[in-house]
Amino acid sequence: MQIITVIKGVNRMRFEFFIASRLKLGNSGKTGKPSLNVALTGIVLAIVIMILSIFIVLGFKNEITSKINSLDAHLKITNGAIGIDDNYSAIDFKEINKALNSDKSLLKDIKNYSLLAEKPAILKTDNDFKGLHFRGVDKKYDFSFLQKHLVKGRVPSFQNQDSTQEIIISQSVANQLKLDVNNKIFTYFIDNKVKVRKCKIVGIFNTDFDTFDKAFIVGNIALLQSVNGWPKDVGNYVGVNIKDLNNIESQTYKLYSLLAQQSVADNNSSTVYNVTSTRQNNISYFTWLDMLDMNVVIILVLMIIVSSFTLISVLLMVVLERIKMIGLFKAMGATNGSIRNIFIYLTQKIIIKSIIIGNLLGLSLSIIQKYFHLIKLDPEAYYMNYVPVDINLQALIVLNVAIVIVSYLTLIGPSYIISSIKPTSTMRFE
Repeated sequence: MQIITVIKGVNRMRFEFFIASRLKLGNSGKTGKPSLNVALTGIVLAIVIMILSIFIVLGFKNEITSKINSLDAHLKITNGAIGIDDNYSAIDFKEINKALNSDKSLLKDIKNYSLLAEKPAILKTDNDFKGLHFRGVDKKYDFSFLQKHLVKGRVPSFQNQDSTQEIIISQSVANQLKLDVNNKIFTYFIDNKVKVRKCKIVGIFNTDFDTFDKAFIVGNIALLQSVNGWPKDVGNYVGVNIKDLNNIESQTYKLYSLLAQQSVADNNSSTVYNVTSTRQNNISYFTWLDMLDMNVVIILVLMIIVSSFTLISVLLMVVLERIKMIGLFKAMGATNGSIRNIFIYLTQKIIIKSIIIGNLLGLSLSIIQKYFHLIKLDPEAYYMNYVPVDINLQALIVLNVAIVIVSYLTLIGPSYIISSIKPTSTMRFE
């Protein structure tokens, strides 16, 4: 009996697929075809919007995250002392270097680390001035990102004493103060008294990340060490860049534990170190980026709702066009369930067609924007000068599968209208 039931089930499925494959959408009247074309267009547009929304938000998040991780150290090791005095919160690079080299398992996960110092400064010309932060770096600092975004000139060198005065500034600062490469400018540092250094501009960069471009200049840490009266191995913090950012939280804890153990083991050191990740140091940006996910969810929900109503309309339209056929099938003994499946399969044709067209259009537009940057943005508002796109095939597959499942579930409820159709009444239907 079970085998017969299975065979009947298979035969019924073959019957439903056979009938649905032989039927055409919008075949019974001149008004049906234009209506179905409108429905197809609406669903295609919804799919294109969903694809672009996902790719653009992923691209935007990846671009901003990449800039933050390139302009700020992945991990920052600072002095745990609280105070506004630079000397009070200074850190000794020799102690950090000793601790890092004591743990080979941690060291193999680190890409590079270097000593940095930061101090408020004022750049002054004969006609204008600007307050910003001077970031002093050593020769181990990773300049690759800034080199990539250099407009002109080069990055500071660390070859001799003369290079101590070399700095690079952003395009926005250069435009405001009317400065260019090889210009010399007085830089003022204010502590208990004003200290002045004459710096030479060797490069101009533009990252389109205004928070950095308008607030920082980059130069040799030796200059800040001379201003603060520090020896060559002392700075404000040690920046550590790791190889795998997916494990940044565990690396933060591991590094903090190592430095805590080192402080306890070293009787000559009473320093308490703090270790913070780039997410902790830039929490406002990452919170903002996380909020973008909600925008995508809202867009997807709205597009799915619109598409669902369109599909229901298509199903009802197809049912009304073939109401005589429904009556004939019922008179021949077909069950309501079989007839419902026939019309669901028939309506799914428009879904498959919409997915194919929507994916082709969505991918084509994404590829064009990714490589040609046709749609521009205001860098001051969006931290980049074009709409970024990240073509994620995994996200695309998940989206398409979700569309098929949701569309099928959407059609189940409205298909029950077929149960209310009686064979006797369909014979008089025109």
